[in-house]
Amino acid sequence: MKTLLLIDANSLIHRAFHALPPLTAPDGRPAQALYGVSSILLKVWREGKPDYAAALFDRPEPTFRKKEYVEYKAQRPKAPDELITQLIEAHELFPKFGIPVFEQAGLEADDLIASLAEQFRGEPDLSVSILTGDLDTLQLVGDNITVRALRTGVSDTVVYDTAMVKERYGLAPEQLPDYKAFVGDASDNVKGVSGIGPKTAVALIMKYGGIEEIYRRLADDPKLKAKLADTEAHAELSKRLVTLRRDAELGVAGLGDLAVRDDHDELVRFFTELGFASLVKRLDAPAAVSASPPRSLRRSEARPSARRGRGQAAMF
Repeated sequence: MKTLLLIDANSLIHRAFHALPPLTAPDGRPAQALYGVSSILLKVWREGKPDYAAALFDRPEPTFRKKEYVEYKAQRPKAPDELITQLIEAHELFPKFGIPVFEQAGLEADDLIASLAEQFRGEPDLSVSILTGDLDTLQLVGDNITVRALRTGVSDTVVYDTAMVKERYGLAPEQLPDYKAFVGDASDNVKGVSGIGPKTAVALIMKYGGIEEIYRRLADDPKLKAKLADTEAHAELSKRLVTLRRDAELGVAGLGDLAVRDDHDELVRFFTELGFASLVKRLDAPAAVSASPPRSLRRSEARPSARRGRGQAAMF
C-alpha cells in the first residue's frame, strides 16, 4: 500500500505552541512550535515515511463560515505574535520535509484536507492518513481514510478508523455533522439545539437519520415536535458550519503532485539554523534508535526563553 499523509498544519502548530515551554532559536526568534511540529514529523517518518503528503493551512481572511455566522470562532483570543511568526515560518518548514503546502482564502485547512481526501478516496492500493490536533476531520473517516489525532501534548496520538468513531460517538463518521448540528461544537462557538444532548442526538439520528429527515418527521411525534419547535433553521445553520467542504480546487492533478521529496542536507541546515541539535541527531540516528524526544533541552538546543507559561512542561 502507498500512503498519503494530509496534515492539518494550523492545529499541529497551535498544539505544539501551547504544549511546549517558550523556546527561542539562537537569533532570538520564537521556535517551540517549529520544534514540536518537526519532532512530530520525525516520529511519523521514523514509523513509516509516507509516499505522498500535503500540509494544509488556514488563511487570515474571513471564511465562508464567518461570513454566514459572525459568531463563528468569536470566542477565540487573538493569536500572540510569537505564534503568528511561527505559523508563517512553518510554510518553509514543511517543504524542508518534502511536503507541498496549500492554502485557500475563504476556506479552512480542514476543507482542503476534505477536498484532497475526497479526491483520493477509494484510490486503489492507497491509504490516506490525516494528521491533526483536533477531531473535526473525523467525519471523513471511511474506506481508505483514517485520522491520526494528537491526544495529549505532541507525542501521544490515537488513530480513528470507522470502528473507533462508532465506539466513541455511537454513530458512523458521515453522521457526525448531524450530531454536531444538535449538540454544537464549543471549540468553534457553534451552538447546539437547546435541550438536545449527546444521548438524545444519537438516539434521534439512529432512529430517523439526518436532521433533515428528523424535522420532516416531527408531525409523527408530538413530544419531539414540542422540543424542537422553531429550531430547524438553527440546526440547519449549525450543520452547514460543521460540515467540511470537499470541492476546493487545489490544482492537484494526481498523486505525483504530492510526492514527498525531502532533502536531508537542507533539513539539517534548517534545524541547525534554529538550534535544534537533538533533532539533527534524531534525523541521522539509525532506525533502531528510539524516536522519543529527550526529556529536557540541552544548552545547544533552542534555548528556553525567560517567559514560561504556567503549567507548561518541558516535554522535549
